[in-house]
Amino acid sequence: MKFNRSLSLKELADLLEAPFKGEETLEVNGINEIHRVEKGDIVFVDHPKYYEKALQSAATVVLINKEVEVEKGKGIVVCEDPFRSFNFLLNYFNPFAFFLKEDTYTLGKNCKIHPSAVIGKEVSIGDNCIIYPNVVIHDHCKIGNEVIIQAGSVIGSNGFYYKKRPDRYDRLLSAGSVHIEDQVEIGANCSVDRGVTAVTKIGKGSKIDNLVQIGHDTEIGNNCLIAAHTGIAGCVTIGNNVTLWGQVGITSGIEIGDQVVVSAKSGVSKDLEAGKVYAGAPAVEFKEKYREMAALRRLPDFIKQQKND
Repeated sequence: MKFNRSLSLKELADLLEAPFKGEETLEVNGINEIHRVEKGDIVFVDHPKYYEKALQSAATVVLINKEVEVEKGKGIVVCEDPFRSFNFLLNYFNPFAFFLKEDTYTLGKNCKIHPSAVIGKEVSIGDNCIIYPNVVIHDHCKIGNEVIIQAGSVIGSNGFYYKKRPDRYDRLLSAGSVHIEDQVEIGANCSVDRGVTAVTKIGKGSKIDNLVQIGHDTEIGNNCLIAAHTGIAGCVTIGNNVTLWGQVGITSGIEIGDQVVVSAKSGVSKDLEAGKVYAGAPAVEFKEKYREMAALRRLPDFIKQQKND
């Protein structure tokens, strides 16, 4: 998420009422979670296991719960609870506001939108779109041209991102958005979460079946096919012309290359190389999985032979 103005390191520290380390005039202009962070962004870290990853990331300023050394051109703000401070900044620069009654969205030509659809503020919808009954499009989402969204789907819902406390889970606020490019079709009762700090993207010409979940900050390439009951976690990067068949599950933060095909009911837990077919849970190349299945089919005969011997 980008701010509407730049902020110096000292201004940021004063806003959070916390000490800082680094050049006080160092400027930041946005805030992001670790998978999508860019130069000029603020990121947070609250566990020693991830200190180095955050400090070596592209982030300009790190909210951290321990004073550490920082290299030139970077800064830290030492917070008692970096997660809470991160949420404070998200709300400060993007305060929550419920759907407004007046129309505050931009609508293109020749669109057909059912009266029961709910459209939030500062939503942009392109030309020749069809929005079916009971669709919800949350604030700040961007819909391209010739997009079809079937009944009951929700675009821009909160990301599933929590921090475990001793007695509860605290939600990380979602301040990002969703961009759906031209000629995308989204089936019935799908959920596309907005980015917590960046953008969830669905590329041009991709087709999404019914009952599909797409997590926060995930980026899907062009001309992908995603079949029903597929669940994609947050911060996944999917290339172009990828096919995910029914009930595929994909864990967070991984990358799937172009032209990949993943067979039904597969569980994807690591990066997948471009141009290959995968199957199984965990997903492996189809040839390897086929050999494994063939071996299992021969197992009863093998056991019977061992007993006879």
